[in-house]
Amino acid sequence: MGYVRKVLIVTVFAFALPLARAGASTSFDGEWNVRIASSNAACGNGSTVSIGISNGLVASSNTQLIASGRVADAGNISVTLSSGVKRAVGLGRLSGSSGSGTWRGTMCSGTWTAQRM
Repeated sequence: MGYVRKVLIVTVFAFALPLARAGASTSFDGEWNVRIASSNAACGNGSTVSIGISNGLVASSNTQLIASGRVADAGNISVTLSSGVKRAVGLGRLSGSSGSGTWRGTMCSGTWTAQRM
């Protein structure tokens, strides 16, 4: 995976920490596919990553990409994605089996959409 794509992925998943509360609902627990997009061509064409949510906590099973964050009872989500020294933060909302939001990293930003698997 290219450097720019890693930065993009990291940026998207950094979207979850600040909005969520501890003790979040389990309504959104499960595996999610997250599609990351940017309007800046230098940031790549987009990417899809898989994350898991358990007891309202966000995590990834990919050893090269670390995802962390929380989902609040109402579906507000904040996620941080890290790959090496690169980091991205994403914010948004999950509702039922889908979600969307925005993300920002050091050099790139964009939007994300998610679907429960």
